[in-house]
Amino acid sequence: MPQAEHDNNATYKVGGIKWLFLDLNSYFASVEQQENPALRGKPVAVVPMETNSTCAIAASYEAKAYGVKTGTKIADAKRMCPGLRCVLARHNKYVDYHHRIIDEVINHVPINKVWSVDELSSRLPERLRNVEAVTNVARRLKDGIHKNVGEAINCSIGVAPNGFLAKVATDMQKPDGLVILTPENMAERLFKLELMDLPGINVRMNERLRRGGIKTVEDLWNVSPKHARKVWGSVSGERFWYNLHGYEVPDLETKTSVIGHSRMLDPNLRPPEAARQVARRLTTKAATRLRRKEFYATRFYVSVRTADRYDPARGYSTGRRWGAEARLSPAQDNFTFLKALDDLWQAMLYDLRPERLLKVSVTLTGLCKREEITPDLFDTQSDAYNKLLQKNETLSQVIDTLNAKYGAETVQLGPSPQTQAGFVGTKIAFSRIPDKEEFYE
Repeated sequence: MPQAEHDNNATYKVGGIKWLFLDLNSYFASVEQQENPALRGKPVAVVPMETNSTCAIAASYEAKAYGVKTGTKIADAKRMCPGLRCVLARHNKYVDYHHRIIDEVINHVPINKVWSVDELSSRLPERLRNVEAVTNVARRLKDGIHKNVGEAINCSIGVAPNGFLAKVATDMQKPDGLVILTPENMAERLFKLELMDLPGINVRMNERLRRGGIKTVEDLWNVSPKHARKVWGSVSGERFWYNLHGYEVPDLETKTSVIGHSRMLDPNLRPPEAARQVARRLTTKAATRLRRKEFYATRFYVSVRTADRYDPARGYSTGRRWGAEARLSPAQDNFTFLKALDDLWQAMLYDLRPERLLKVSVTLTGLCKREEITPDLFDTQSDAYNKLLQKNETLSQVIDTLNAKYGAETVQLGPSPQTQAGFVGTKIAFSRIPDKEEFYE
C-alpha cells in the first residue's frame, strides 16, 4: 500500500507487521479460577454483590457457553446455567495480577500503551517484524504468563500492520488465540467479519453505515476516505478508514478531565443515611486521588438512583434518577467537597424523599493544575476564608500521609461503611486501572 495523506497534511504510512496486541481472556473470571483451583473448568460469574438482582461483570468461558455474559442478570444467569458459581469481585486482585502480567510481557516485547486492565499493545522492534519471529515470541509470552503468573490466565494475541487491526485480530480466535494479519492476507480475513466486529462500530453507527450504503466490511473497505468521513460526520470516519487499511494513524492525545467514584449499594447500605456515609467515603477517595494527581477541581457533581419502585414485569426495582452540581473555587481538600456533598444531599432528600437508594456517584470536574489557576479565583473570598482553605488543605494532606504510612482508614472523616467487596468506590472501569494506592486510601 502507498503512503496516504489526510486533510491535516499528516502522512499515514503502512508496511509489514509492526504491532502486537494482547487481550486477556475472561480476565476477572480467570483470576478467580487461578486463585481458587476448585473453580477451574466450572462456569463462573463475577458479581459486584451477593444478590440475584445484580448483573455479572464478568463470566468465564464455561459460563459463556451457556449464554452468560457481562451484563446478564444473575437471576437469569442461574436459570441459564444451573451450576453457575457466583464470585464476589476483588478489584485489588485484578490490579495486582495486571501488574504481574505487565512485568512478564516486558520480558518479551516492549509495551507502548496499556489500554485497559486486560489489554495492551506493543510496537514490535525490527527483529520481530516477520511471521516466524513474532510467532515464536508470542508463544514464549503465553508460556511465560502461564509459568510466572498463572496457568489459568490465558490471552489472545493479534499481530498486524497497526494497533487497530492487531486488536481486531485478537477477537478472531478466542480463547488462547494467535492471529497474524499481514498486508497480503488481511483483506480476505477482514471481509469475513461483520461490521460490528470492528472496534468503534456499535448499533447506532452500524445503522448509519447502512443508510450510507455500507452493509459489509468489504463495502467499507472499498469506499473512499472522504466518503467515510461524510458517513461518520467527522474526521473520525477518515481515520477509521485508514486504520482499517493498515495505515499507522497516531492516537489522539487525551488528558484527565474527570475524577470520580460510584457504587452500587449493598442491600444494608441502601437507607438514605447509610448511603450518605458511602457518598462521603467516595468523596474523600476522589479528593485523595485529586491531590495525588496534583489537580484542583471547580465542580462537584452528585447523582443517585433510587430503589423504591418495584417493577413486577422485570422482577426488580427500576428507580428514579437525580443529579446536581455545585460550582466551587478551585479546591482539593476533603472538607470543601464534603460540605458541597452535604448541601446537595439535602436537596436530593427534599426532591426525592427516597426510602432506599440503589446507587450513588460523585464526580470532580473542571480540573486544573495550580499553575493554571489565576490569582483572582482564590482572592474573591475573605482573608478568613482563605486561611480556612489553607488549613483544610494542610489537614487533608496530613490525613493522606498518615493513611499511606499506617494503612487505609487510619484517619477517616466520619464512620466508614462496610461493604461486601471491602473497597468503597475503588473498582476497575473501562479504560481506567486504579492505582494500587487507591485500595489503601
